[in-house]
Amino acid sequence: MAEFKRRTLYLGSGKQVKLFGNSIAIGRSLEIGEGYAPNIFSCLQQEQEIIKPAASSVKSLTDNPKEKEKPVSKIISTVSNPFRLSEADLMEIADYNIRLWLDLKDGIRKHGTNSAQLFNGEALRS
Repeated sequence: MAEFKRRTLYLGSGKQVKLFGNSIAIGRSLEIGEGYAPNIFSCLQQEQEIIKPAASSVKSLTDNPKEKEKPVSKIISTVSNPFRLSEADLMEIADYNIRLWLDLKDGIRKHGTNSAQLFNGEALRS
């Protein structure tokens, strides 16, 4: 079974496909390529540094206040959904892509991998 790790697609045959981005995509023409921009629905992660105060609230005159503050890094994750897609919208997009992948599999079974007939010719022309 195919696995995707560290920008490499590992296939059951032992072949490895190194990618520039972090995803693969299929188009209406059934051509496969890299999906570069996660600009429709994605997870944004950013590191945020938080200064935590010392546990003790009693201050000593000799204590340096900066020594008691410890910066802690925390990963903050947010969902990016610029088109405000609903759950139903996202399910529809998933179904559309699943259908394209299934059409590609059907085309490969019918025409083989060396035939241009397996691609959606109508989509190639438009």
